[in-house]
Parts: sequence; C-alpha cells; structure tokens
Amino acid sequence: MAAASGHEWKQPKTVNYEDVQDPVENMINKTGCLEKHNAVQMCMFEQRDWRKCKKEVTEFKLCIEEHQRKKT
Repeated sequence: MAAASGHEWKQPKTVNYEDVQDPVENMINKTGCLEKHNAVQMCMFEQRDWRKCKKEVTEFKLCIEEHQRKKT
C-alpha cells in the first residue's frame, strides 16, 4: 500500500465536542436518571471529594435501582 503524497492530504474535519453524544450519558438518559447523574458530576467537580457528595450519589443509586426494579 503506497503512502499518500502531500498533494492528496486533506485537513481533518473539525470536531465540535459539544455535538458528540457520550454513550454513557445516552445509557443513563434511558434510565431517566440523567439529572441525578449530572448532580453527582457537578458535586464531584465542585467538591473534589466523593465523600462530600454522598447525598447525590445515594439519590443516583436509588434512581438506578428503581429503574432496574421497573425493568424486571
């Protein structure tokens, strides 16, 4: 396979990362718990210590557990 010459080079497309869908967020969104997940993320960003975010983590955990119960 021959390497592309300099004349065939094309500038890579610019990616707008705000438009890129995060697969983890998509999965969480399907559970209905995305708002709780975002609260955990925001708390972790602000506090830098998960132990200070136990309330948010617990609420997210309960939301996911409720989703699992409804699924079965």
